[in-house]
Amino acid sequence: MDPANKVAVLVGGGSGMGRASAEALARQGAVLAIVDLPGGKGEAAAAELGASFHPADVTDEEGTERVLAEVVEQHGGLHIAVNTAGGGYSKRTIGRDGPLPLADFRRIVELNLIGTFNLNRLQAWHMSKNEPTEDGERGVIVNTSSIAAFEGQIGQVAYTAAKAGIAGMSLTMARDLGTLGIRVMAIAPSLFATGLLEGAPEEIVADLTKDAAFPRRAGRPEEYAWLVEAIVKNPMLNGQTIRLDGGQRFAPR
Repeated sequence: MDPANKVAVLVGGGSGMGRASAEALARQGAVLAIVDLPGGKGEAAAAELGASFHPADVTDEEGTERVLAEVVEQHGGLHIAVNTAGGGYSKRTIGRDGPLPLADFRRIVELNLIGTFNLNRLQAWHMSKNEPTEDGERGVIVNTSSIAAFEGQIGQVAYTAAKAGIAGMSLTMARDLGTLGIRVMAIAPSLFATGLLEGAPEEIVADLTKDAAFPRRAGRPEEYAWLVEAIVKNPMLNGQTIRLDGGQRFAPR
């Protein structure tokens, strides 16, 4: 899909990989809508990029539905969705104080997996109403998994389950939506210089990435964005999860 004049929604687009993706799509002439937490960096990013800003928490089902409807009403459609919102913490299945509280597990799955699926079902619904391109394409969805989906470290059980679910949805959802001309992909990054890792001391980053093949460093947000751009443009990329990891495989800890 040619991004020029297409409406792209960036969920988590205020910073990190979402912000970099917004910048990349803006350079391609896309019309941008940034969805991010109220009080975060989303509003400033939208102002700098000439995008509309729509505050929302992805765990808020009704609020998410409302802001996506606002995007479509304001811009006249929705063609590209890049979903980077999420997060996690380190807690083992059992610890000194007992088993992992089920509410903690649910919270991470709700934020990452259920939040992503809720976005996808709503984004796909709006995309289904688009006029198809000459190749029959109506939309592209790019989700964010993690290499933790495949080799999660100690303490990542909830995060691994959620990110593995995102990876696992790609093919099934692509099959669900294929007759409508909507593609679904996921990117599984390794450690990227975003969030807590952004600005971390070099020695800490070096230790965390020492097992990568090359390059042995944290990924850069623009490298995620380059892959987003390739996915959007290449219609044969569909129904899979692409690792973006410099050949890194997480060790147990």
